[in-house]
Amino acid sequence: MRIVVVGAGVAGLGVALGSSRAGHAVTVLERDATPFPEDPVQAFEHWERRGAPQVRHSHAFLARLRNLLRDRLPDILAALLAHGTEELPIANLLRDPIDDPSPRPGDDDLTLLACRRITFEWVLRRAVLDEARIDYQDGARVEGVTVQDGRVTGVRVVRDGRECVLEADLVVDAGGRRSGLPRWLEAAGFDKPEEETEPCGIFYCSRFYRVLPDTTPPERDTTIGADLGYLKFAIFHGDGGIFSITFAAAPEDKPLRALLHKAPFEAATRALPATAAWVDPAVSEPITDVHAMDGLRNTRRFFFRDGEPVAPGAIAIGDAAIHSNPLYGRGCSLALVHAFALVDAVAEHGRDVVAVAKQTEAALEREILPWYEFAVRQDRDAAVTAREEREEAAPRNTGDDRGGRVDPRAYLRDLMRRGLVPALRLDATVLRAFLRSFNLLDPPGDLLQRPDLMQRVLAVYQTRDEREEPALGPTRQELIARLAGTTGGHPHA
Repeated sequence: MRIVVVGAGVAGLGVALGSSRAGHAVTVLERDATPFPEDPVQAFEHWERRGAPQVRHSHAFLARLRNLLRDRLPDILAALLAHGTEELPIANLLRDPIDDPSPRPGDDDLTLLACRRITFEWVLRRAVLDEARIDYQDGARVEGVTVQDGRVTGVRVVRDGRECVLEADLVVDAGGRRSGLPRWLEAAGFDKPEEETEPCGIFYCSRFYRVLPDTTPPERDTTIGADLGYLKFAIFHGDGGIFSITFAAAPEDKPLRALLHKAPFEAATRALPATAAWVDPAVSEPITDVHAMDGLRNTRRFFFRDGEPVAPGAIAIGDAAIHSNPLYGRGCSLALVHAFALVDAVAEHGRDVVAVAKQTEAALEREILPWYEFAVRQDRDAAVTAREEREEAAPRNTGDDRGGRVDPRAYLRDLMRRGLVPALRLDATVLRAFLRSFNLLDPPGDLLQRPDLMQRVLAVYQTRDEREEPALGPTRQELIARLAGTTGGHPHA
């Protein structure tokens, strides 16, 4: 088949590699026209990816993605490891005070990758450029689609000031959140795909650091993070001794927007016990500015109507079809899952583009939609909690109030904080169940709805007054006071 892929992000490159290795002729059209760097180091320092600003932010490469590379693209996994990517197995977490550190069947699948997004994308791009069946064209701006007999048959492209038509048996849009496909389809006479969207409820900011030579950093587990209610934070391990720290808060929380500046950002890293050890000047040094993302939304575009594709011959994948809060770190993993769902559908149905679209859509609803819906629910709950923190609402009662009633929401939050969170440090069974869901190996859902896990979490919760829980960070007012003492801080809460 002749397959045209619009966009050279993770989803597009995944489709290109999988399709070309299955014997198809693939053309990749990338709008950005910047020289391809010689190696990941040059890429991190100089590669301009204007169409993908998220490459300058923290990324998680979850076990689902690592296993997909292991099984479907082993040469890509090998190249990543050769360029400094590290594997982070569950064994890193099976240390004291965990109850049972012994390995169990399936533990190999619970392995993340410590890698920067820019390195990951560089390795994929290098492999695409080396594939004989892939025609890679950068500086190529897609202006629309061509249509014949009610189906998409190609794209109109402007490159070097000249417009041409590229014919295709299948057009794959991997143009990301700002995909032009809905507009192109409407202009070509198709029904415009419907869309549902709502705010993620956060802004976030990231900064990268390099561990100093001949320095022993803190023990590297997996992604380290926590939710303080008013602020979320995480440490993301990268390749080559580089790591990043990300903060996220509600856009309405004006004092915390000071985190977009270097001095307040650094003050916050030192105020949190988990991050302070990593940013110690004797351990690491910052190597980038603070990069910010705002205006984030959870969005699903509907390219089907009444069970049939709106435009046969065109399929949107990755963020072009569905995307949610990037803070949860699922984007790259689900993009590659979606890409190979399409590759497998083409292998099954060939030029029957309607059948290809239906099988790919079924995979989206089975493998990706549950995580989208889960993210939407998480964001809604987080927005309520953050608003309560800003309004300095009185702490919710975790037991009976004066009317003899229990606040179920407050009880659940307390159970999570003083039951589930410590159980992840103490109980290997709870830890594995959590990590399997976190890494997309099991469906999303509330672990507390599993009776066997609920009993274990409750057992830990019942001993909450017998132990001193480590402090995750300061209160909102304490952090705001610290930020106000820095250049760029804002004293008004």
